Amino acid sequence: MCGFISIFGPDGTDTIHDVLSGLLAIQHRGQDAAGVVTFKDRFQAKKGLGLVREVFADKHLQRLKGPLAVGHVRYPTVGMGEDTDVQPFWLDYPVGVAMAHNGNVTNFHELRGSYFNHRHIHLASNCDLEAVLYVFADALMRRAGEGIDPGDVRAAVREVFDRVKGAYSVVGITAEGMYAFRDPFGIKPIILGKKTTPEGVWYAAASESVVLDVSGYEVVRDLAAGEMLWIGKDREPHFLQVADKPHRPCIFEYIYFARPDSFLDGTSVYEARMELGRRLAASFRTTGFHADVVVPVPESAKTAAQTMAEELGLPCREGFVKNRYVGRTFIMPNDETRRASIRAKLNPIRAEFEGKDVIILDDSIVRGNTSKQIVAIARQMGARKVYFASYSPPLLFPCLYGIDMSTKREFIARDRTPEELAREIGADHVLYQTVEEMIDAVRVAGGTPEREFCTACFAGEYPTGDITESMIASIEQDRLAAARG
Repeated sequence: MCGFISIFGPDGTDTIHDVLSGLLAIQHRGQDAAGVVTFKDRFQAKKGLGLVREVFADKHLQRLKGPLAVGHVRYPTVGMGEDTDVQPFWLDYPVGVAMAHNGNVTNFHELRGSYFNHRHIHLASNCDLEAVLYVFADALMRRAGEGIDPGDVRAAVREVFDRVKGAYSVVGITAEGMYAFRDPFGIKPIILGKKTTPEGVWYAAASESVVLDVSGYEVVRDLAAGEMLWIGKDREPHFLQVADKPHRPCIFEYIYFARPDSFLDGTSVYEARMELGRRLAASFRTTGFHADVVVPVPESAKTAAQTMAEELGLPCREGFVKNRYVGRTFIMPNDETRRASIRAKLNPIRAEFEGKDVIILDDSIVRGNTSKQIVAIARQMGARKVYFASYSPPLLFPCLYGIDMSTKREFIARDRTPEELAREIGADHVLYQTVEEMIDAVRVAGGTPEREFCTACFAGEYPTGDITESMIASIEQDRLAAARG
């Protein structure tokens, strides 16, 4: 999971301020590193490890000039989080191309060991984006003559789809314009926006609609699965369909990753989480348990907790105060860091727990680190009963599409019943959403009754059809090695 934005502004303008505003809006998607590449006569870049505010200073804004830019915030799933892996990447020759992506190339090691070695191309990083960049640029070079047209870009995207497997949304720039494309199954989101100022028309492609909102862009539309976009010298968007696979957007975007004020593929993340809360309330009623209050785990669970509480006729209270200067523990690089950060991140308000039967609602239960500590804190604050609820189903399978979602052995719910899980985390009861209710809730929120989703992390069904047990084992070994670091 990463975040990106690419902008094509009018001639004579500088897009760096819009890019950095956009990256700050999606800092939640990646806290490991940040980078920007701009173009004005030549590529200029600034990349580094850390948050956006830590990487960029005023001096960089003075240097990063030009109407074309691409920016990225990174959360690593391939590579070791080194500075050589920080996106965007670019090539000055044979054809100038800069690129950023969100996702994961599942055949990255295969490409590196065969396709690139045979062509005597030596990748300079461990980042899978570099593989996408070389395939794209090589194909573009073979087609492009005096200029780049939509057909040239389509041929390059077609080459990427033929050779590069996995899930990826890609944005980038050349000396002549801006491009974007979404993998054949459209697993990762990408959306185009537009605004008009006295200087002219600006276009931006980004991971979430909130990126567009903060800089005054109006949504044009989401890219479809397997679709590409090219905006060249004519300043007109050219959309071309390259692949025809069924659309399978990642449902975990609605559960956790996206900001609640974003829209993904026309569906409000906020509405989806409200509907998930309503449905979980119905499930809680069937247990017959008594509860006095619903307490969300900040921040992503707040929306669902409000509607769950409303449906149950209970107050929704802020029982935990979040330290906003501690990052999202889910996307921290290893288990030790996550455990050390949880208690520093959340501090309880005793009055909301003492002597009460409490429903604690979180977006998911993955490794159990957060769940165990939160239940323990609630007990320490004097809670009489602690019911731990998740508005997503049990996470049981690793995501190979760009989310470092543990290895099989780390999933706390795997091979455990809800009763066993409750004992493991110290709760009186554990309540999950069902897969069917989760899917239907997002469909209802978006008014898309027929839409299917990627639910691989819940059901183990990988929509790209190329995921094997040996591939899962290999990637898990890489992640374990990275965690030992």
